[in-house]
Amino acid sequence: MARMSKRYKEVRDGLDLNAEYSLEDALKEVKSRARAKFDETVEVCMNLGVDPRHADQMVRGVVTLPNGTGKTVRVAVFARGDKAEEAKKAGAELVGAEDLMEAIQKGEMNFDRCIATPDMMAIVGRLGKVLGPRGLMPNPKLGTVTPNVAAAVEAVKGGQVEYRVEKAGIIHAGVGKVSFDEAALVENARTLISAVLKAKPSATKGTYVKNISVSSTMGPGLRIAISSVTD
Repeated sequence: MARMSKRYKEVRDGLDLNAEYSLEDALKEVKSRARAKFDETVEVCMNLGVDPRHADQMVRGVVTLPNGTGKTVRVAVFARGDKAEEAKKAGAELVGAEDLMEAIQKGEMNFDRCIATPDMMAIVGRLGKVLGPRGLMPNPKLGTVTPNVAAAVEAVKGGQVEYRVEKAGIIHAGVGKVSFDEAALVENARTLISAVLKAKPSATKGTYVKNISVSSTMGPGLRIAISSVTD
């Protein structure tokens, strides 16, 4: 068993990690116990009763957090002409077509989200094996294949979060920083949880949400009473 550091022992001192907290109480504990020398991310983790190996049980989508994420998001946009100019004006860090494709093929992946105009998908499609495994492939269902690239860039930079269930049935996403006030974190967390609840696949049988927890980057996870966020 790995040894706990002195800092981690201090963070979890007095906590009952088997207890269930209200969302408000859990986030209050997360904020008060953050000890890292950087502004830790606050993350929500949801364990879902789905099998993502089946397409009709995939849970994936985007949601805009009302108070932003506190994170600087670098955006790459595949576009030409006027659309490329719109993307640049909206704040995209990387904009291009074949030149951007070639840079990515060389391993230059200095971006967090990727957007493309529909006419660029023939080029983007060649990068499927590179972008796909990293979750960066533009997708019309997520609003990242669109002729309105300016709005898409602004949404991504303004607090839009993508969520996607992993093989083990788990979704986790950042909902802000420990420097946020409690009310902002609670509102962001509820917004994400509500979006995942609404995305419940019709093919799902049994319990959809098995458990929910919140944590900071360097802190322990605190279990949330599901009834407190689903009523």
